[in-house]
Amino acid sequence: MAVQRSMQHSVGSTNLADLLERILDKGIVIAGDIRISLVDVELLTIQLRLVICSVDKAQEMGMDWWVNNPVFSKSQAQPELTEDKFDTIMRRLDGLEKTYQSAPTSD
Repeated sequence: MAVQRSMQHSVGSTNLADLLERILDKGIVIAGDIRISLVDVELLTIQLRLVICSVDKAQEMGMDWWVNNPVFSKSQAQPELTEDKFDTIMRRLDGLEKTYQSAPTSD
């Protein structure tokens, strides 16, 4: 006697949040090339590569350019402007203004 089993298909709808979560978790690469030629002479080539993924996935792939970038690093914060530095800047600015004002003008 043969037993028949019916297959059940999961036909649940995928919402945008689920789709985005999957893309960020796995990552997606979009690549394209644009070439402009005139009479078999290549004038311009543009290669586009776009990687969309989560920060964790990017670090896993070795794409962690922000780690050593001083713009994104808290340890590389800009030094504070102390009163001494401010006074030095003001003296230099005054000197430059005096030099500019005393320079001969060409009419």
